[in-house]
Amino acid sequence: MKLLLVEDDGMVGESLQKGLKAEGYSVDWAKTAGDGSFALETNAYDIMLLDLGLPDYSGIELLQIIRQKHNQVPTIILTAKDSIQDRVGGLDAGADDYLVKPFSLDELLARLRALLRRKNGRAEPLIEHNGLILNPKTFEAILDNQTFKLSTKEFAVLMALIKTPGAPLSKGQLEAQLYGWEDSNQSNTIEVFIHSLRRKLGQEWIKNIRGLGYFIPKNPRKETH
Repeated sequence: MKLLLVEDDGMVGESLQKGLKAEGYSVDWAKTAGDGSFALETNAYDIMLLDLGLPDYSGIELLQIIRQKHNQVPTIILTAKDSIQDRVGGLDAGADDYLVKPFSLDELLARLRALLRRKNGRAEPLIEHNGLILNPKTFEAILDNQTFKLSTKEFAVLMALIKTPGAPLSKGQLEAQLYGWEDSNQSNTIEVFIHSLRRKLGQEWIKNIRGLGYFIPKNPRKETH
């Protein structure tokens, strides 16, 4: 899952980026509203984490601007402002959730999972495709009554593929789901994660088309390539 963090406080931003990355999220960190706006125009994100008190203009203004441009990226406001008026103003501006600082990483992670479920139209935390079940809370895959513990990166790759069965994702697209701006020089490890997932789940679950990328078949148990 790819997140955009818009936060000007260095200590808060660094702590959140580190904690979220450890949980398997890819995090781009913008320190101003202007940088956040540019990031949203040039990248696709699953969720934006938005501070209100930014140095150039407010997070509320940024949210209003992107909503006017019909950018509906799910947004959680992170702020020390905790009055009812602030909460109402944030939600009315287009935020999906509101979390008051200081907060625990566990609470933020729970809210992220809940927002992702709502975004994907799911009430339950489990994700299923043709008998393959993913649990975002435990980073486990369940197949034929067997449970596989996945690394955060393996899980991120599988989540990206399972969202669009039958549609290939290039190595670059998968890397974009795994790594943020500061990790852009990561060595090529997509093949390593794909090999590991195939070894655990079976070769039929992840196919590739030369020149296009990797995909999960719509019906892995029947399709052959």
